[in-house]
Amino acid sequence: MSAPQIVVHRDKELMAQAAAARLITKIVDAQAARGSASVVLTGGRNGNGLLAALATAPARDAVDWSRLDLWWGDERFLPDGDPERNVTQAREALLDSVPLDPARVHPMPPASGPYGNDADAAAEAYAAELAAAARPEDHGPVPAFDVLLLGVGPDTHVASLFPELPGVRETERTVVGVRGAPKPPPNRVSLTLPAIRAAREVWLLAAGEDKANAVALALSGAGEIQAPAAGAYGRSRTLWLLDAAAAARLPRDLYPPATS
Repeated sequence: MSAPQIVVHRDKELMAQAAAARLITKIVDAQAARGSASVVLTGGRNGNGLLAALATAPARDAVDWSRLDLWWGDERFLPDGDPERNVTQAREALLDSVPLDPARVHPMPPASGPYGNDADAAAEAYAAELAAAARPEDHGPVPAFDVLLLGVGPDTHVASLFPELPGVRETERTVVGVRGAPKPPPNRVSLTLPAIRAAREVWLLAAGEDKANAVALALSGAGEIQAPAAGAYGRSRTLWLLDAAAAARLPRDLYPPATS
């Protein structure tokens, strides 16, 4: 478990741009060290904002996109191509504009696909895909992702792990089907906390005053069942990337002044 580091930017636009630059550096460094890199993407306004910023970043072409593995932390269990699916939004924001290797892009199964409307079966299939990609040196059933991105919800949910729901209590499986999510759509597929914690680095993104309570609660020592974001951490680094509004209720001694 790594202690959280907190970086606060003046506003959400600067946060997205800085996070994109940070991610480019991390990917390039990983590719230089090991030949490839792996990143777990997140949806929502902050995840998509980061991808849009990455699409226009001056250093975008420093990444060898053909040697990048992309996974997802969660997905809305909707039909393929649905505009609300995280993969659909990611393709629009960035993925369709860079030369990725399609075999290294790993979206979660859609509803009405091979597994019909069975979110549990879709979760099992994604867990099997992760396990097949894990190498002996990863020491577990999922790859040791270089960076795993998570948006933080106003209720402290991350991925599709919501407070008090069964998914956040999972300790064995790496991927679960989610039913009855408190925000639409109710059916989802999500990585679990054990899978999230396999990542080398976990980056949590939050911007806006509606996230301030969630950020403060998750960083106050709350339990992960009540505040799932509190249970999301990386093996070597846990980074909270915030704007000033989302950080407004944190004690000032927790982080340096907001960066421009």
